[in-house]
Amino acid sequence: MSSRAYSTGGNRADWDPGAEILSVPTGPSPPEPEELQMLFFSETLDMISDTGEPQGELTIEVERGKYKDEAGAMSFCPFVHAFSRGFLDKMLCGNSLLGYLSWHLEAREQHSHEFIKFLILPLERKISLLKQNDQLAVTRSIKEGEEVKTGVTFFPWHSIKGFISEAANLVLLRVMAWRRMVPSNARFLALDTEGNLCHSTYHALGFQTIQVGHQQAEVFIVEQTVHSEKGIPMSCQYYLLPDGHLAKRIQVGSPGCCIITKMPIMREEDEIEPRPVFEKKPLVWEEDMELYSKFLDRKEELRLGHSSYLRQHPEAQALTSDFLLFLLLRQPEDVVTFAAEFFGPFAANCPPIPALRSSHRPSPFRRDT
Repeated sequence: MSSRAYSTGGNRADWDPGAEILSVPTGPSPPEPEELQMLFFSETLDMISDTGEPQGELTIEVERGKYKDEAGAMSFCPFVHAFSRGFLDKMLCGNSLLGYLSWHLEAREQHSHEFIKFLILPLERKISLLKQNDQLAVTRSIKEGEEVKTGVTFFPWHSIKGFISEAANLVLLRVMAWRRMVPSNARFLALDTEGNLCHSTYHALGFQTIQVGHQQAEVFIVEQTVHSEKGIPMSCQYYLLPDGHLAKRIQVGSPGCCIITKMPIMREEDEIEPRPVFEKKPLVWEEDMELYSKFLDRKEELRLGHSSYLRQHPEAQALTSDFLLFLLLRQPEDVVTFAAEFFGPFAANCPPIPALRSSHRPSPFRRDT
């Protein structure tokens, strides 16, 4: 096995993307929080040949994931997982994609792996993206037979504004489907199949009605073209349902396509209903038969309880009768103080009454310490 590096790079602060790419906009308008919630779903399409024979499956998943950055901080972000496996001219092939994005669809980390089992020289290609501080590291690895070529290139972060990774492209297509439009002059930085920086364009091809299983559905067609600096442009047409589901994908020039066989459950934005406002109404419980009945029952329950207690403790009734009789005889101005003096001697911690009374009588509410 032989291995050699075909490209390396350091901090390329002087990197110039070229006059054509410099005109690329800074990036698509980020999806709204309500839109993002609608974009999190999984879908599977069948890969078929031009004769209608099944060739494999393509699965795309977009969900809310967790990502740990360089500082070790964990945060939520869009996570994209796409994979396919099938046959190309009776040769096994497949690819997988894992991508973490920011909420503005900026690449944080991405790993793609593609292979084709050619009979003579099997081909395997891997490309990894990783945001490191203020730069993007692109690691490429190509294996043809037993020969492996690897390389790393660094791009200053400020020089790749408007860069759309493969993972971001899948989310962006769902946003376009949800909005039913493509931004005017939609040109963004991208990577070609070799991992070289180039630019891609998006064009709206209009609406079309297609057959999906036993139903007809209107789709919004978007064409994406990756303009490689070294090869020919590569175009894909995406037939998108209103909620972002991919109904069909065609790679221009390829004999096959990817298509869904049955209509998915359409996702709709939930309408948040205003909270109901209830007017306060005065409660006239005497007019409510149930409440009034409970009141009478409780009243009778308390009366019986009090009567039972007084029968069990006759001294309580005698004590209160003595107090009332004494109160009516004296008729004091301060009833509260009179009651405190009357019941004070019954307290367990009451000090003994001195033999000689003082002219300064202590307050019955104050305890001597």
